[in-house]
Amino acid sequence: MHTIEPLTYLVDGDAEALDYMARLLQAANLRFAAFVRADGFLQAHDPGIPGCAVIDARMPGLDALALQRELQQGGAERAIVFVAGGGDVELGVRAMKAGAIDFLIKPLEAAGFIAAVRHALARDAHERAVRVELQRIRTHLDTLTRREQQVLRHVVSGRLNKQIAFDLGIAEKTIKVHRARVMEKMGATSLAQLVRETLELEAGAVFAGDGVDRGEAEGGSILSHRPLVQ
Repeated sequence: MHTIEPLTYLVDGDAEALDYMARLLQAANLRFAAFVRADGFLQAHDPGIPGCAVIDARMPGLDALALQRELQQGGAERAIVFVAGGGDVELGVRAMKAGAIDFLIKPLEAAGFIAAVRHALARDAHERAVRVELQRIRTHLDTLTRREQQVLRHVVSGRLNKQIAFDLGIAEKTIKVHRARVMEKMGATSLAQLVRETLELEAGAVFAGDGVDRGEAEGGSILSHRPLVQ
């Protein structure tokens, strides 16, 4: 599989500052694309390309936090490092609370700037890997029948086969069959793996607007995921 080299988007209306950051990234052998206008960045931005964005929080005509929200709402989930002048501490705090990776004060110190970019690139790579893994687990979950999801829910909650059989009103040997099918369909080689991956999927914030019916699930469990294979 072809690996896409991460890209750092530089967005700064100050041509001199933009050139300085570009030269630092070039010296560090980091791939980048530079923009003096936010609209140019938004037109060129590809959320499918791994990497981060370094954005001047005080560009004329740019609401940095609004841009941050626009990227998040568009599903970009781009790791962002904001840069700004020394009097913008309050803005930095707000940006960090909204999910920015870092907030650097100008004039930028070379080593600190490169360290922040590398940190943002590493965070982006990690989060993309997590999303891929969660999607893999969720795809497996969608192959379970309604009964298998019921069994999985009980297994994850720590119930024994005989307890699950009593709860569902079916034979214990039938529970064993369903449990084996769940293990096979989920690609789990151990009970510990099955429980861990299911709980990871529960914790992963990847279900907004995906058709999950939480009303029927116990405690809002993902195990009421729709559609189900009957």
